[in-house]
Amino acid sequence: MNSKPDVWQGTLALMVLKTLERTGSLHGYGIARQIEQTSADLLKVNYGTLYPALLKLEQEGYIASHWGVSDNNRKAKYYELTRAGRKQVEKEAQEWERMTEIVARFLSPKEGLA
Repeated sequence: MNSKPDVWQGTLALMVLKTLERTGSLHGYGIARQIEQTSADLLKVNYGTLYPALLKLEQEGYIASHWGVSDNNRKAKYYELTRAGRKQVEKEAQEWERMTEIVARFLSPKEGLA
């Protein structure tokens, strides 16, 4: 049994956008590794969900892709944020911050609140 949980549904897009915001252009495998490393290897990126998420983000205009050569001299598709992607990552980050504040209220309810 694998002790690393998969990335939660709904969070992968934000993690991809934040990763590209931080690193710039990166290929799919590199995005997956960056997400795993950022989580201190506590999360596992499922490639069966990563590539459809990348395609969806590209179709929505949040990322753009181009072909290039990876560090190990293989052809790879690289992704980078678009202007719309920069706005979207900001919006999604704010939404997740607000949602985690709401969930935190349920995990640590204040005494005396009804």
